Amino acid sequence: MTTSPTHPVDELLPAPKLFALGLQHVLVMYAGAIAVPLIVGRALKLDPADVAYLISADLFVCGIATLIQSLGATQWFGIRLPVMMGVTFAAVGPMVAMANQTSGAAGARRSLARSSRRG
Repeated sequence: MTTSPTHPVDELLPAPKLFALGLQHVLVMYAGAIAVPLIVGRALKLDPADVAYLISADLFVCGIATLIQSLGATQWFGIRLPVMMGVTFAAVGPMVAMANQTSGAAGARRSLARSSRRG
């Protein structure tokens, strides 16, 4: 009875290597997650406290989305894989352009209203 060799994709890595790769994944996700609120918040000329609130809200929503995707909410919702969800940079350019027209809280409301209408 011969056993087939384990494919490199399916092999279990040693714990130190798993920890290092997991930490790298978290740090990359964290850097991307705080970059978007920093860029948008500064473009809107928001107070540092408001930018910190944007970052906190972003990290909270990324955590909720990560839990839903990793654990799965129903059989149709959530992929049940070890993923970390983050934000997209796709909306940064248009939001910064809108922020250049109107800054501050009024610009934030305007950007949010326009981006939610466009889907």
